[in-house]
Amino acid sequence: MPTGVDAALGWLRREEKASIARLMDWLRIKSISTDPVYAPEVQRAAEWAASQLREAGLSVEVCGASTPAGVKGHPIVMAHSPGAKDYKGPHVLFYGHYDVQPVDPVELWESPPFEPVLKPAVPGGPGERIVARGAVDDKGQVMMFLESLRAWKDAGGAVAGGVKLTVLLEGEEESGSVSLEKFIRDNTATRLAGCEVCVISDTGMLARGRPAITYGVRGISYTEVTLHGPDQDLHSGLWGGRAPNPNNELVKVLAQLWDKDRRVTIPGFYDAVRPLQQPEREEWRRLGFDPVEALKKIGYGKDADVGEAGYTAMEREWARPTAEINGVWGGYTGAGAKTVIPSKASAKVSFRLVADQDPDRVRTSFFEWLRNRTPPGCRWELTDLHGGPPATVKTDSAPLAAARRAIERATGVKPAMIKSGGSIPVAGLLNSILGIETIFMGFGLDDDRVHSPNEKFEIDCFRLGARSHAVLLDELRVVTA
Repeated sequence: MPTGVDAALGWLRREEKASIARLMDWLRIKSISTDPVYAPEVQRAAEWAASQLREAGLSVEVCGASTPAGVKGHPIVMAHSPGAKDYKGPHVLFYGHYDVQPVDPVELWESPPFEPVLKPAVPGGPGERIVARGAVDDKGQVMMFLESLRAWKDAGGAVAGGVKLTVLLEGEEESGSVSLEKFIRDNTATRLAGCEVCVISDTGMLARGRPAITYGVRGISYTEVTLHGPDQDLHSGLWGGRAPNPNNELVKVLAQLWDKDRRVTIPGFYDAVRPLQQPEREEWRRLGFDPVEALKKIGYGKDADVGEAGYTAMEREWARPTAEINGVWGGYTGAGAKTVIPSKASAKVSFRLVADQDPDRVRTSFFEWLRNRTPPGCRWELTDLHGGPPATVKTDSAPLAAARRAIERATGVKPAMIKSGGSIPVAGLLNSILGIETIFMGFGLDDDRVHSPNEKFEIDCFRLGARSHAVLLDELRVVTA
């Protein structure tokens, strides 16, 4: 009779339908963290995750959290397993989040966002996908790990495969993780004491059937800017051409953020950027990424392959910083006509950052750049929404080598080493406070519609991830901490 990891893998194979059903139960909980209306649902999602961890044999707490200003935050789920008596590997911290993005625009969903459904993975093709908000970001990816824990226990093995394990699941990742830093600092010597490496499964594969380990993610600085003009909305016939229009002036200023080569024009923006080395560029080129095919998947033609001059699409995503306008509003935006000059105009502007940029320094420089371009008669209201540092990890560590072996054993494919254009600020936070590095071991795809209507997670990806995490627990047992 199979034992250990073989028994756990057999359990995952036999119980896959039940695993998917549990995930769909979690996806039905509307854990939108940014909207206070959903606070009870966020709490319910936390309690649901806690119940799964208890059933996997871990000791669990649902902890209160708050911002440095004392504002109550969403709960943080903590769980712990002491490891087998003979375990000599690293104390592993698994991080994930159970909150989700808002669902707008809801009319673009093909099915209700919190009523998960199974559909063909590719229309007319083999396989299946789960469609729901949170399917891949991040409930589905966290569930891979939760099911690997359940597999070890229910198949008769040691809790968490005998690994000394701490689990931290937060409920504010999609709204800036505003309580997380304080929680980590407050618990460094208690709940998080001794953690030596972090595992995060909130990243992606290179492509279908091509698993990967991510060794770098970008940081972020997210801001909101408002340009104030008159103290009231004005009749555009009476006042147009006589005084500044905040809509006009705002877009003129923001259009100056890039030069003709699509480089950001803020002074000093690139000063701390770690240069991209030629060997790394060659390694990425050998991965065979097709930018035209990627553009085709999102409705663009080949002429849309644009960005900072001198870099390929992959290099721009993985190794170069960006500035993006994420939203613009002001004046009348309803149906029909209303000819007003608005009293103010606003935009959300974010910066994706690479090693070794500092989000606070970038935000400060951006705000100063705006002040130096204040239109006549107007004033700025500048708000820091949130930020987080980039994270590039060592590629020669023993735990990362264990993760590479685990994926190859579980999938039969040697994982690619990639970077991601996304941001996971907790990785930099954990490194700066606890001094630990992160293994990014995710199984999403680039067409999973993260943060968009009809978000999905393919069952094949879920299967590969659950198996890989089960084997990772086995591999970590032979790693010397």
